Amino acid sequence: MLRESMEYEVVIVGGGPAGLAAAIRLKQLAAEKGQEIGVCLIEKAAEIGGHILSGAIMDPRALSELFPDWKSMGAPLDTAVSEDRVLMLTEGRDVRIPNWMLPDCLHNDGNYIISLANLCRWLGRQAEDLGVEIYPGFAGAEMLYGADGSVRGVATGDMGRLKDGNEGPSFQPGMELHARYTLFAEGCRGHLGKQIEERFGLCKECEPQVYGLGIKELWEIQPEKHRRGLVIHSGGWPLDNQTYGGGFMYHLENNLVSVGLVTGLGYSNPYLSPYEEFQRLKTHPAYRHFLEGGKRIAYGARAISAGGLQSMPKTIFPGGALIGDDAGFLNASRIKGSHGAIKSGMLAAEACFDALTAGRRGDELTAFPETFQRSWLYEELYKARNFKPLMAKGLMLGSIMFSIDQHLLRGKAPWTLHHPGADHTQLKRKADCTPIDYPKPDGVLTFDRLSSVFLSNTNHEEDQPCHLQLKDAAVPIKLNLALYDAPEQRYCPAGVYEIVHGEDASPRLQINAQNCVHCKTCDIKDPSQNINWAVPQGGEGPNYANM
Repeated sequence: MLRESMEYEVVIVGGGPAGLAAAIRLKQLAAEKGQEIGVCLIEKAAEIGGHILSGAIMDPRALSELFPDWKSMGAPLDTAVSEDRVLMLTEGRDVRIPNWMLPDCLHNDGNYIISLANLCRWLGRQAEDLGVEIYPGFAGAEMLYGADGSVRGVATGDMGRLKDGNEGPSFQPGMELHARYTLFAEGCRGHLGKQIEERFGLCKECEPQVYGLGIKELWEIQPEKHRRGLVIHSGGWPLDNQTYGGGFMYHLENNLVSVGLVTGLGYSNPYLSPYEEFQRLKTHPAYRHFLEGGKRIAYGARAISAGGLQSMPKTIFPGGALIGDDAGFLNASRIKGSHGAIKSGMLAAEACFDALTAGRRGDELTAFPETFQRSWLYEELYKARNFKPLMAKGLMLGSIMFSIDQHLLRGKAPWTLHHPGADHTQLKRKADCTPIDYPKPDGVLTFDRLSSVFLSNTNHEEDQPCHLQLKDAAVPIKLNLALYDAPEQRYCPAGVYEIVHGEDASPRLQINAQNCVHCKTCDIKDPSQNINWAVPQGGEGPNYANM
């Protein structure tokens, strides 16, 4: 069955803050000039916001540029930050760092605690009102190239293929979406973005990207414990001094708090489980105090690109651009990325609009990186560029050195430090590490993976090709199990990967793809890069509400 095609001036892949901001800005510019341009945005989740998960504290600077009157328009920024607390934890104790000692990046005056999923839903409505064609439930599955090698657009995934790859009774082929320019806003470790980086050599002059895994729960706590606007960040326990990461708790409205842990994926002990570390974090008195007597109502996980400027690829290529966390516009030192995503989308849209009005197509949008380098976002990321390399030296030493970098040098040191290497290269062999004995969940504060996945509303049709693809089926046992005790069992926060034993007691890797919450950790951390995360059927995966 042949695929049908549709033509647009611009196609945008991904309905997060970057993609939606780009779509909105394109339509705003067209309206200002009295022009009509066709803008199509596709999103793999069943609805806009369905796959969006973040802490989240938002700096409204970029949103204010996109919509100066966002408050009167009803944007869901309802809880202003009222208090910052930064804690250093040891097991059972905490020490609060005085606010005057904190670098500027950890001050949240003027920022808001939000649900990024709900903000994206609001942005989606604004985009549709401006005339953007939005198609949720359609995953960008395949790149399309022109005869000259430039990006011509994307094809959405087929629907109704069976597990063996054959067409099922309800099969529908994907649609080809052709465009003069295509913007990729898939978020961290984008499936198509990764292919584009390889095809066009976009990472030749940058350092390897480094990542964190953010795991988050939404709780409803007792009213007398709720402190609307309170922001808590913590470092130290349960992670050891050499493992980058930190906890957070944000008090939203209606007695809701988001609580979570970001674990740097450059950790070295293959026995470490980011999920179990997060469960331990909640038992610390600084967190337990607020959560006891409350109810967990949602769960999710997502990787973030944390390498900063050093790890940012070339963002343009013939026929399009990478924006948002597909390119790594997140500021790890501020623990924020949504404002950078929105700004990057706006800058790309402005470059794209100028190219369209000049009658161009399929070339490089050189104005995008040029205007980025003149923007406040570049200045912010430049100031923070040494954060992750310094924190790789350990929590205590890294914190002291970063404080010097920010307080004394104001982020303008005459040097730029390097990352230790790609995250998948950092694991030590199991023989050189000590297993970690994690406590069993109590079902009150701590929980198992499967009950958590249930709260993410994750769903995949089981009779479809597995979207978690092994390049070599022998590697999980011959390499991963033999050398690292199968770390995929522990780094996955959704219980997707299991080592099971057959009747002859021989081990094999079982992939429970229906549990996948689309965090992309396996694609990042697998030590031999044997796992390729590809998009499943559109509309599947988690369905996050208020996350």
